[in-house]
Amino acid sequence: MNRPYDSDRTRLDITPAEDPAVGAEPPLVEQEEVADPDQRRRRVVGIVCTVVNVICAVFAVVLALHIVLVIGSANQGNGFAAFINDWSSAVSLGLRDLFVPANEGVRTLLNDGLAALLWLLIGAVLTYVIRRFALPAPRRVAHYRRAWR
Repeated sequence: MNRPYDSDRTRLDITPAEDPAVGAEPPLVEQEEVADPDQRRRRVVGIVCTVVNVICAVFAVVLALHIVLVIGSANQGNGFAAFINDWSSAVSLGLRDLFVPANEGVRTLLNDGLAALLWLLIGAVLTYVIRRFALPAPRRVAHYRRAWR
């Protein structure tokens, strides 16, 4: 009998009649896995929350850019400065004339700065609400206490 060298000699039978491992299919191994039925929902909620956060952050960045351009006395005839000015007026949440100090830089800092902070707050609140109501609640376990009297 020409058998290949077996480095794992854990068999009790030293001279088996026929090697069952030669030509046989490997045995099936039972595997367990934890299946999360809410995985797709978690992924969709995560994507939606990311989109909301990105949009709110972009609005806050546009307002911050407008503040920098106004404080730096940027030329409003420039295409980029005009674009940022128009876009920031659209996302300023109606706070453009809330504070009216004499200095234009301070006025822009206060009004657009408050709008930028509100956009960040709106993003955080929307994300919290979406996650709170769209994701399943953690499973509750009832604990019972046995008492003898």
